[in-house]
Amino acid sequence: MNDDTTAGRGRPGAAPSESWKHPAAGGSTSSNGSGRRPARPASGRRAPRPATRRGQAAGTDPDADPAARIPAQAGSPAGTSAPPPAAGAAPIAPPAGATVPAATVQGVLPDDRYLNRELSWLDFNARVLALAEDASQPLLERAKFLAIFASNLDEFYMVRVAGLKRRDETGLSVRSADGLTPRQQLARITERSRDLSRAHARVFLEEVRPELDAAGVHIRRWDDLTDAERLRLSDYFSEHVFPVLTPLAVDPAHPFPYISGLSLNLAVTVRDPEGRTERFARVKVPNNVPRLVTVDPDAGGDSRDGTRQVTFLPIEDLISAHLGDLFNGMEVAEVHPFRVTRNADLEVEEDRDEDLLQALERELARRRFGPPVRLEVVDTMSDHVLELLLRELDVDPNDVVTVPGFLDLTGLWQVYGANRPDLKDEPFRPATHPAFADRETPRSVFATLREGDVLVHHPYDSFSTSVQRFIEQAAADENVLAIKQTLYRTSGDSPIVNALIDAAEAGKQVVALVEIKARFDEQANIRWARELEKAGVHVVYGLVGLKTHCKTSLVVRQEGSEIRRYCHIGTGNYNPKTARLYEDMGVLTADPTIGADLTDLFNSLTGYSRQTSYRSLLVAPYGVRRGIVRRIDDEVEAHRAGEAGARVRIKANSLVDEAIIDACYRASQAGVPVDIVVRGICALRPGEPGLSENITVRSILGQFLEHSRLLHFGAADEYWIGSADMMHRNLDRRVEVMLRVADPALADQLGAVFDSCMDPATRCWTLGPSGSWEPSPAPGTATPVRDHQVELMASRREAGEGE
Repeated sequence: MNDDTTAGRGRPGAAPSESWKHPAAGGSTSSNGSGRRPARPASGRRAPRPATRRGQAAGTDPDADPAARIPAQAGSPAGTSAPPPAAGAAPIAPPAGATVPAATVQGVLPDDRYLNRELSWLDFNARVLALAEDASQPLLERAKFLAIFASNLDEFYMVRVAGLKRRDETGLSVRSADGLTPRQQLARITERSRDLSRAHARVFLEEVRPELDAAGVHIRRWDDLTDAERLRLSDYFSEHVFPVLTPLAVDPAHPFPYISGLSLNLAVTVRDPEGRTERFARVKVPNNVPRLVTVDPDAGGDSRDGTRQVTFLPIEDLISAHLGDLFNGMEVAEVHPFRVTRNADLEVEEDRDEDLLQALERELARRRFGPPVRLEVVDTMSDHVLELLLRELDVDPNDVVTVPGFLDLTGLWQVYGANRPDLKDEPFRPATHPAFADRETPRSVFATLREGDVLVHHPYDSFSTSVQRFIEQAAADENVLAIKQTLYRTSGDSPIVNALIDAAEAGKQVVALVEIKARFDEQANIRWARELEKAGVHVVYGLVGLKTHCKTSLVVRQEGSEIRRYCHIGTGNYNPKTARLYEDMGVLTADPTIGADLTDLFNSLTGYSRQTSYRSLLVAPYGVRRGIVRRIDDEVEAHRAGEAGARVRIKANSLVDEAIIDACYRASQAGVPVDIVVRGICALRPGEPGLSENITVRSILGQFLEHSRLLHFGAADEYWIGSADMMHRNLDRRVEVMLRVADPALADQLGAVFDSCMDPATRCWTLGPSGSWEPSPAPGTATPVRDHQVELMASRREAGEGE
């Protein structure tokens, strides 16, 4: 859901949530201190066109619409208050949820050309579930995918469903791009998510759990334990669980307690043995005890027949078996687990005169009290207990999800942590990029970048020995004068943040743009912001109304009588932990033009500069959509002019923006091939005769979460990488950066990634015009199958030095 919605690592999709990693002005290029680029290898690739677009004079930025040069009014998102573009300019996407009539776009495009984004997201999570069903996956990896599915769905309800409910309840009848009202979307989401939740429970109960049991990883119920195991766990309960339990009665003197979001609870009914009066109580399962209790005496498990054994018991079973200790003198009649999901989307009113940090902290305190959007119960819950919960929680019956067996399978992450490497993917050790490999003496990143640009592809190329080393060496280098850094999500013990603190304490000028509104990482980012400020780092929070999502780092270094700028621009966060799990790319460069562009960008983010056009970058909210649409349209012009090689290739997390989708449709209608790789949501209908028969859409999910955003325009021979997804939020409400990769050797590497993704033999899912996703190559066919990620890992293992 967030941009890192997990589903991969095998997180093919968001978050652990979150969800399964340079032309100069006038068109000249430069990659090193001399302003020269390496000669293009004799690979058959032709020289790139100048950076100028048709009809544009050299040295001007064709992607900065005149209207976009007027910044947004204070307090409103940039890009929303500018005058409409002049005639002939690339179309600005309509607001999210608006229906785009065919008459508003060039050519004849049907009104039903978009797929619903919410249902497309549910299809994505269904693909995650398919990985859990895949018997070819290692068994604990299948359990992991079940956990990812569950956490993804939690976040979907907390954010997307909550937003639709808010619109419906406030009477906002804005339709989605495919013409559905919020209420119609909620009805379809309810039906689809219930089906998926039942399938999720079935895969666990009928497939994964029995196979885990046969492999020696047991998830037991209380009644399945031996007397010795029960006795041992009763002692554990008395010492570690009972002291933190608080039963809360519900009667005229005790109002129904607040139920926190995503907490596991027990609905308990007890009877007085004398009066036989039935009473209700809630017992919250503490969040500071393990979700699954290890039954074995040691965490590694016993050795039986040479197999490592481990046994888990759900914590709710342990508490349920000891409710008599909580309700002395009463008879326990019923006990049923339940779980509530609440609206967790923040609505921070950003005012120029208010401290954003204080406003966000106030809103975070409110978030835990958001209205319920889902009630999960087990299928054994009695009708009268369910009715009581619906009444007291004020939950619509349509928002009840009933599942058999266990609630909250995110707990399977604990099972995945079992010491059973034989049931997991082979661990992958990222390799140090050859450009940074130590030779006789340790390599200076700055010396390397003076020789030429470097493209790093994580997790295959080590983050710690490339990007992290770049920032750490900058912090320790006495010749470095300043470091400017964006931070969106980083790890809890971040070496990046520590390096920035070291640099500031050493007297360097350090600026950190910390995005404190990064969803579900707000508290962590607030904490880091304060630590950085204490160390003397200049901490800023970006622009009013915009999230700063770009991944950029700028180092200013004194070299003799000159000052040189070194840069990193990437697709992923400065987070060493997720860099091992997410597929991402980045360019490290000493190109002076890119350095000048990043200097202008940071001046815009930290001061009052109104820069909207750049030489080597596309920057949202002003230039990314326009730049992409114009380049797609240029491919159409090139194709009509008979130029060879016209094509469009896009790799992104999601494709939702109507203006970009319509540009792809126009390209297809003109005969230009459009190939798209999307991990999650896709609102485009491929393969529709007369509309999109020249468009293919595929989705790759695997051991790592595909997270990079890449673009290729064939006739122009341009490659771009950056932080922006093809969504309204990225293009209209965030600061995003896309970088043109002009170095021929680096462009060849990006072309190889596209070729691997698009290979007909690559294992993936393909999207049809009806919106259905099918595995490809089709099961049972004789087509040889290759795994895109496995082959990249194999190439790095063969290449050499690891971290």
